[in-house]
Amino acid sequence: MEEFAANHTNCTNFCRLDEFATNHTNHANFCRFDFVFGVSVKIMGKKSLLAQAQRFRRSIGTKNESSLHRALKFQYTGTGGKNEVQVGEYVADGVRKDGEYIEVQTGSFGPLKKKIAEFASRGKVRIIHPITVTKIIEVYDTEGKFLYRRKSPSRGTHWDLFEALLHAPELPLVKGVTIEAVLIDTIEKRVKDGKGAWRRKGISIRDKELSAFHESIEFKKPKDYLRFIPFKKGAEFTVSSLADEAGISKWIARKVLYVLTKMKAVKRIGKKGNAWVYVR
Repeated sequence: MEEFAANHTNCTNFCRLDEFATNHTNHANFCRFDFVFGVSVKIMGKKSLLAQAQRFRRSIGTKNESSLHRALKFQYTGTGGKNEVQVGEYVADGVRKDGEYIEVQTGSFGPLKKKIAEFASRGKVRIIHPITVTKIIEVYDTEGKFLYRRKSPSRGTHWDLFEALLHAPELPLVKGVTIEAVLIDTIEKRVKDGKGAWRRKGISIRDKELSAFHESIEFKKPKDYLRFIPFKKGAEFTVSSLADEAGISKWIARKVLYVLTKMKAVKRIGKKGNAWVYVR
């Protein structure tokens, strides 16, 4: 496989889907390059991800599933795989040709615990967790007429993965489970119908679409999550020192260490004053 960074030096971060289709037609599946944390990441090609995003954008409506969820589900299931497969009392988003179960989860992993345990008892499982880096909001009236668009001030990062793991921190300990964080840009379609939440002034969310794919990061074992800890093995650290070193808030650092402690990737060894002390 050719290296993305070597052959496409103008695309060091990401390509918009339409630009990718125009400029990288020789890459039918995906390209790879090294991510800042030192892990392998994947950039989906125009004949796969873009085609799925466009195809399922048109067919939105089935089971109240968003275009985003549907595009990722079909992309990761792959050619030769099956979608919406009954597995015991649960339904898997997909089963790949090689037998790996696919589950796309945009929110908390808490509701997945029993479902993933069932899938894992039968084979390998891959949880796809999309994280929106940039979100564009488009608003329409009830007749479908475009009114306006704006950029959401919220911006997702890799650290958001720990928010999803907060209520299922031991999920990475389940044998055969891989979690893949997928960083993307999205377009959120809203309708000014007076039926939405009060905080959106009655505007309803109708759909979410994939607009650009940045990268994906794969976590197969608890030790893979240690790339978020900028300290050497044996070095002691606290919530505050992690926040300072990683450039994140203490609120996020506290969640990170809670999750990593539960999955046994780091260990609490005592206290220094009022602060818990950890080692990796």
